[in-house]
Amino acid sequence: MEIISAQYLISSATHKQCPKADRPEYAFIGRSNVGKSSLINMLTDQTKLAKTSATPGKTQLINHFEIVSRTRNKSGKSTEQKWYIVDLPGYGYATVSQKARNNWGNMIESYIRKRENLGCLFVLIDSRLEPQKVDLDFIRQLGEWQVPFVIVFTKSDKNKPGGTKRRVEMFIAKLMDEWEEAPPYFVTSAVDRAGRPELLSYLSDLNSSFTNS
Repeated sequence: MEIISAQYLISSATHKQCPKADRPEYAFIGRSNVGKSSLINMLTDQTKLAKTSATPGKTQLINHFEIVSRTRNKSGKSTEQKWYIVDLPGYGYATVSQKARNNWGNMIESYIRKRENLGCLFVLIDSRLEPQKVDLDFIRQLGEWQVPFVIVFTKSDKNKPGGTKRRVEMFIAKLMDEWEEAPPYFVTSAVDRAGRPELLSYLSDLNSSFTNS
């Protein structure tokens, strides 16, 4: 898949305000400051599409970005497709009031459970950390809601050799305490662009499934 263009479209306070659900949509979520905006910028090959901040909790709305991509089949014929990337507010600890956290939680749950064109939720996990309860609890909730998701380990460039592999294995092993099989996962870095081809290929396959459904 080749990203032709990516642009900010709209920020919504509720799922009802989101754009018409007429194309594939993939949302990115994770703990505050997990590197979500940096990952979106890396995927779309832009530097300022999603706003990055050193302050946790900066993203407070459902942010839609319109993506135009091109794929080629085995015979070389190219096909263009429009779809959405969504930047969701982070969960976990942020320097905001409890009321604001509750509002975000309700907004995120309504979006995840009611947005009919949401093809997959990408849950970002900081590869520098041992398994965190807030991440495990959120993933458990997705299972109860029966929401399709994959895991994206971020900031792999920040680890010493072998560190990323060890922590990824620890996290997956922790999931297997409750899950029958591990979800798909990717290891990424917004700095050295690790994981970009694999993620774009996965998104391309999801787009194809949406089109053929």
